[in-house]
Amino acid sequence: MSPGAVVDTDSAREFHREILALLGPEDLESIAADLGRKSQALRGLLGGDGRPPGRAALREALRWVFATRRRADQVIDSVGPRRAATAVTRLLRAREPVAARFDAFDEAFAPAGDLAFDLPGELLHFTDPDRYWLWTRWLWDPRTRTGALRLVTADDAGLADGASRGEAYLAVGRATAFVDETGKAAGFTAAGPGLLGTDVFLAAVYGIYMYTVLRMRLTQEFNRVVPVLPDLIRRLLGVYHLEG
Repeated sequence: MSPGAVVDTDSAREFHREILALLGPEDLESIAADLGRKSQALRGLLGGDGRPPGRAALREALRWVFATRRRADQVIDSVGPRRAATAVTRLLRAREPVAARFDAFDEAFAPAGDLAFDLPGELLHFTDPDRYWLWTRWLWDPRTRTGALRLVTADDAGLADGASRGEAYLAVGRATAFVDETGKAAGFTAAGPGLLGTDVFLAAVYGIYMYTVLRMRLTQEFNRVVPVLPDLIRRLLGVYHLEG
């Protein structure tokens, strides 16, 4: 399947135009650089000698994730520090296929419920961004079939494929790869190296989408409730507070 058969290029270009009307290329590049710092931090926390991380390192890693930043201790305590650390190590280091590792992580973190939805994709991607891709609920939510990827891909992009979350992660990866390839050629994912530029583009797409939807719903309350676009993008990507 060619990238053009998956990516809705017209929609992606329109989103890019709307993004550049609110942000300059230097703003997007700055966010991508922040993602590089996030990746470096997570590799330092979780990519050491192969032993399971201690609670302090695990807590700091979870605080780099938007969905768990304020609830890192709650997630760790619900799963159990030892079980959580072992599951993270298996996810990042086992030789099993990535879909199987993803499913095993989900099983271990089931006591955390929806709070853990974004964690495996975040940890895989930012500890090895050249090999793995991001999956968060704002990128693709299979229950509501919404998200940034859905906004810039065709109806038959395969996002709903997969009998398990691990298989769904592979489907998200295929769609992300097509967006990245098309975006690099068209210039709308050029903010950073590799998939980091694609992360920034997709977060900005979702930010524009939120602006559009919330403006209709909130009218005068909009400016008070919703952060400015650069801050919103950084929040979605977990780099609004770089102290982690």
